[in-house]
Amino acid sequence: SSIKEIGRRVNEFDVVHVQEDFNYNDYLYKQNKHAYKTKSKGGVPFGDGLNTLSRFPIIEMQRIPWNQCTGADCLTPKGFSYSKIEVSKGVYIDFYNVHANAEDDAHAAAARRSNMEQLSAYIQQHSKHQAVIIMGDLNAHYRYSHDNVRKLLFENGLKDAWITLKGKDVMPSIRDYLKEDILSLNDECESIDKILYRNSDKLVLQPKDYRFENVKFNNGLGLPLSDHCPVSLSFNWQIVY
Repeated sequence: SSIKEIGRRVNEFDVVHVQEDFNYNDYLYKQNKHAYKTKSKGGVPFGDGLNTLSRFPIIEMQRIPWNQCTGADCLTPKGFSYSKIEVSKGVYIDFYNVHANAEDDAHAAAARRSNMEQLSAYIQQHSKHQAVIIMGDLNAHYRYSHDNVRKLLFENGLKDAWITLKGKDVMPSIRDYLKEDILSLNDECESIDKILYRNSDKLVLQPKDYRFENVKFNNGLGLPLSDHCPVSLSFNWQIVY
């Protein structure tokens, strides 16, 4: 199955965040070799679909459902997860796996803005002075006037790896209307699947090699294994003494 194949192909990545991992988690984990994997919360309507697979120890993990949702997004306790991961002895990064409210109508966008505010408040409370990496489907665009994902960055001193590496540190210009085919994007386009990061006083993260992994996650017929194109990123990191 596609899920089992995805589980096998992500083996080469150090830390993997997945969303919409509901009813087939056993298949995802079947051929996966990551030493540390979060325990699935189960299928619809009980699970949030969020799981983390890591080569490094997951020291702590919390799941936080959104306070606001619309439509089909309310069928599960969709939200974000927080995990403290020890990337080297005594060196920790706070990871967030996010799946925000979907759709771009007024009610859905309002719920998604609330999602970003809830996530921002949690980061400010739980990750103060910590290095942070946020990965996931934010369902939001910097260029969409009804989204507030820019505010999430500014309030928390976060950078977007795609903007850093592909956009010359320039935010996309804002517009009122969006239409796109998510599977036809390339790494020159802004994706709703984002990787955000920030340094701490003790740890400097240097992003490199941002990629759309569309070819890696196609099947033998060239068809995608998922309804999103996965994005990957490598970091160099350095401890500051």
